[in-house]
Formats: sequence, structure tokens, C-alpha cells
Amino acid sequence: MSRRSWSFSSVRLRTKRTSEDETSDGFRRRDRLFSSVRENRRRPKGSEGDGADPSTDKPRGNEMHQGVPKEPDSPLSSELAPVEEKPRDQRYTSGQFFFEYLVVVSLKKTKSGVYEPQITYQFPKKDGMVRFQKEEEEKTLKAITLFCFPEGINWAPLTEYCSETFSFVLTEIDGSRRNGYCRRLLPHGNGARPPEAYCIISKVACFGLFSKIFDEVEKRRQKSMAMIYPFMQSLREAPFPAPGNTVNIKSFIPESGTEIISLTRPIDSWLEHVDFRVLFRCLTDEEVLQVFAATVLERRIIFIAEELGTLSQVIHAVTVLLYPFIWQHTLISIVPEILIDVVMAPTPYLLGVQKRLADQVTDQGDLLAVDLSEGRKQTFIRENGDEDSILPHKLKEEILQALKSRNENATLEELNRVVPEAFLPFFMKTVGHFSKYIVRNGPGQPGQFQKRNFYKALESKSTRHFVKKFVETQMFDLFIQEAEQRPTNQNGFFEQKIAEYQRKVREKTKKH
Repeated sequence: MSRRSWSFSSVRLRTKRTSEDETSDGFRRRDRLFSSVRENRRRPKGSEGDGADPSTDKPRGNEMHQGVPKEPDSPLSSELAPVEEKPRDQRYTSGQFFFEYLVVVSLKKTKSGVYEPQITYQFPKKDGMVRFQKEEEEKTLKAITLFCFPEGINWAPLTEYCSETFSFVLTEIDGSRRNGYCRRLLPHGNGARPPEAYCIISKVACFGLFSKIFDEVEKRRQKSMAMIYPFMQSLREAPFPAPGNTVNIKSFIPESGTEIISLTRPIDSWLEHVDFRVLFRCLTDEEVLQVFAATVLERRIIFIAEELGTLSQVIHAVTVLLYPFIWQHTLISIVPEILIDVVMAPTPYLLGVQKRLADQVTDQGDLLAVDLSEGRKQTFIRENGDEDSILPHKLKEEILQALKSRNENATLEELNRVVPEAFLPFFMKTVGHFSKYIVRNGPGQPGQFQKRNFYKALESKSTRHFVKKFVETQMFDLFIQEAEQRPTNQNGFFEQKIAEYQRKVREKTKKH
């Protein structure tokens, strides 16, 4: 397969929908290619969509982009129902299940002497599919092998290999997303052998939870591949718990007996797909702010590192800094070598590229290239030059001061508290007054955002200068569209946080 045949699969197409492209948008559904990107569409005024879903790292439905008609379920997600119908429990109000399927990707030596990633195990098996479904399945599985082994065919048998866990995103042409969680390790055995990868495909975004699941899968794999099946079957039949709740999975292991594996979701569910420790270990606070500034203005950003886990965790962490806004453009946490031409796309993107490919991606213009490698000579290999002056100076200093309140070796729980408290107020102070400038003609009527009056209301010249740029971004545009459609008596997460913040400010003023 040539690189050219894949080169545009990851380019996000920005088109306005017309009545003629309501379902096809120039593409036939069976011709879609699964990759780590999405096509953006602006939601028509008056259309309905799912509201914000803070239980994922992709608020307001990264699983189905706003305004995009939902197509029939793909054959790979049609068997999500548990084997037995179980009564609904408030602990499981998420209404989702853990995963669609698990695959094992092994490196097999071809006749030409190179190692090619191939699916060697799949649970559950997909039987009785018609030709169209088989074609869809083959495309998905091919994409999975690429993301599990993005290095391509550059492999040789190994005697030592440190296991690593990372994640990626599979995106269909309708914008719906599924998460791929992958653990790569050296299988049990003697002598030199190539590594293999375990990959779980799920609509659920919860990196920490799936890392624990992989620990159990890896433990069973050391005994026998057959030991994986009953555990995954129990997991597949278990409903995904609501935030703050736990589900217990029973699993029998020979010589160990029946084990109870407890899987708990954090209460702050919108942070469950991210580990801020990796981001702040790789970058200083000031460097994080420069990356944040470029991301807020939806620029082209490439992260470079040796480890796949570092790339995926840093990119997910950066997108969470934008909360309550969502990155709407191309996002590929780990770019397979065969798709490296995506760096030439003129549209905004967040890309993760392995260090050995750095020379192929850093010759682009208008680009922020961030080296995350240990022992690097410089962090920003390429930059536009204005990243340090994008954010209003006073607000930037407030973020830095808030970040300094954490301990030097802060735990994940501490960072999950400190980081949102540092970045969320930035959006409150810059655009938190948005609801006052959504005008409605009557009760129950959709609103109309008064953009010019909105940013003119800001007293600070530097803040007003920043906001004039930010309101032109896709993430702000879609946020406002949802606010326009939302009933006046229904507040989203951001509005609730704004109200809490304003109440604290009033209380502090009274004390003084």
C-alpha cells in the first residue's frame, strides 16, 4: 500500500452542509476510512443534538458531532447489548458498556522478510456478516493495526521490551468517534521474539480504567490466551458505571481461584481520560501556556517524542485544558508512518509524531513543533514567534500563580484539582459573560449571539484583543450554537461554574 493512498485520510474537511449533502457530503459511507480525525460540519440553526457530556474528554458528544444526522450503527457496534438484560441501576446511569471488542495484533514475518502487523485474536468474533459489513470490518481492523504499530515494518525480534500503554481515536466520516486503547508488550516466551499489542475499542473515554483492565489482560496472557476470554466476557456484560461509582468483575484464574476486580470511575469524570503528570513532566508551566495559547487559536501543532504513551497522554491533556470548549479539528495522537503526509494539511491539527520522523515534519511553515523528548536541546523546534504574547499578560500570570500552588511531585488527584482551577477561570474572565449577549425573540425561541457587543463589553484592551480572535474559532462557534439552542432555564456546566465563581467573588468583596 502506498503512502499516497492514505495521505488524505486524516485531513479534516471543513464544509457547510447543504440539503444535497445531508448524508453523503461527497463521500459514500462505505468508502470511509477509519483514522484519528473527524470531518467538521456546522450545525444548522434550530437543529437538535445531544447536550454537553462531561463524562468524556470530548464534551458535547465527540461520539456524534453536533448537527450530523446519526447513521445506522456500524456492524462493529451492533452487539453492545449485554447477554442478559439486567435492571437499570443508578450506578450505571451512563447507559454505556465498557467495550466493543478486544483484538491482539501480532507482528508476522512476510515472505519478503519484513514484519507486518496482523490481527491474530479477536473477541467477540463477528459472524454472519454480509459483504458490506465484512468490508467495513476489514477497514477498521486495518486501521487498528496501523495505530498499534505506527512504526510500520521496521521491527526485529527482541529479548527485552518495556511494555507501554497508549490510546488513539477512530473516527468515521459522520464525525462519530471510538477510542482505541493499546498495550504493547513482549509476549511470554524464550529467545528473541517480536512484541505484540492488545487493543480495546470502546466508545468510553477513560484511560485510567482501561489501563487497569490491561493489567488484568496481561496477567492472564502470561498463563494462556484462553484465560483472557472469560474475563473479557464478564467485562463486556457489565454496564459502565456512572461517575464516582464502582463495578465489580468476577474472574476465575487457575491456581488463584475466583478474583473480584473492582473498577471505579473518578467523580470528576471529564478528567478521567487524562493524566496531567505527563504533560507537566515534559514541559515547564511557561511552555504549557505557550502550547495552550496556540491551541486556543486553533493552530497547527505537532508533538514529538520517543514513547507512544507520552504522545497520546500529552495531546489528551492539552485538549482538556480547553474545557469547556472542544478541539474540533484533526487530532491524531500517534501518526502512523504511512500517514505522515498529513502534516502538509493546511487546516488546524494536533499531531503526535515519533522522534525518528521529526525531520519529515518540521519543515512546514506556520507550525508549532514541540519536542517532548528527554535531553532535548530545545522544546520548540519550530514556532510562529508570538505564542508568548497571545494570552492577556495579567490572566497568564494568574494561571502561572495558580499552577505554582501544586506540590513538586503532585499526585494525579492533586493535579486534577489544581489544573482545572488554574485554566477554567481564564475562560470565565474572557468569555464568561456570553449568556448576556444571546438575545431571544420570545420564550422557547432560539437565541442570537451578539458578537460585536459581546467583545466590546470587555474593559481590558488586551483581553478584548484576545477575545476578538477567539470568537472566530470553530470551538467557540459551536459552543455558542449550542448555547443559542439551549432553553433559557437550562444551564450547562460552564454556566454553573461561572455562577459559583461570581458568588465567591461577591463573598470575597463583602469581607473586604
